[in-house]
Amino acid sequence: MRPVTDASTPLLPSETPTATTLEELQRNLEAVRQRIDAAARRVGRDPSEVRLLPVSKTVPEERLRLVYEAGVRFLGENKVQEAQRKAEAMADLTDLKWSVIGHLQRNKARYVARFAAEFQALHTVRLAETLERRLEIEDRTLDVFVQVNSSGEESKFGLPPEEVPAFVKELPSFPRLRVKGLMTLALFSSDMERVRACFVRMRELQERLRQEAPDGLSFDELSMGMSGDFEVAIEEGATVVRVGQSIFGARELPDSHYWPTQGSQAGA
Repeated sequence: MRPVTDASTPLLPSETPTATTLEELQRNLEAVRQRIDAAARRVGRDPSEVRLLPVSKTVPEERLRLVYEAGVRFLGENKVQEAQRKAEAMADLTDLKWSVIGHLQRNKARYVARFAAEFQALHTVRLAETLERRLEIEDRTLDVFVQVNSSGEESKFGLPPEEVPAFVKELPSFPRLRVKGLMTLALFSSDMERVRACFVRMRELQERLRQEAPDGLSFDELSMGMSGDFEVAIEEGATVVRVGQSIFGARELPDSHYWPTQGSQAGA
């Protein structure tokens, strides 16, 4: 555990000041990358194995253009319509890619099929069918991650780990969905060992799928870890970490506003 009295201890996400200048964003990005580097090296991993996905929900276009200037070329968004608006407004940045990382209702799949490079919350066959149909219309493919409920919380979307092997056997039927790996939201807790258990569960599931999954599906990627726990996630094998507040600063609204509960999945 990192000592809370150490002056070098990173700020908690909720304490991170809003970054409004290029210099502040560069400084925050460098601090996060240093933490990624240290976490990877602690367990003998190559830091280049870990992709930092800055999460830009609620961040306005002018600040996103600054983070692009700082070198970011991939942004994650929870709400698909917010992501689409930003993608359209910033279409002049032709090498900027978008990852939709939040729950997706089937009636909004057409938006993802139209602009996203990546979708990290696939967990039903019906959604896979809808995305496949929309991608055919757009003549596109989409990188996808299977979302897993690693904490067992009823409020979380995602498949229970034990149901994932059967689910992935359905996915070769959808050739426009390029399966890359697994994604999870760990337990929201200050007890990092309980959080770590979620990440361990994901790593063990990944190892099983690498042996059992149908040909053509890749499970090399593990998207897990956010601003409060990404270092633990890296120690347990994360290849993608989704970091927002530690880069852009604290948000005004709680995470529950961006990560809806099962009760809000009307139209899913």
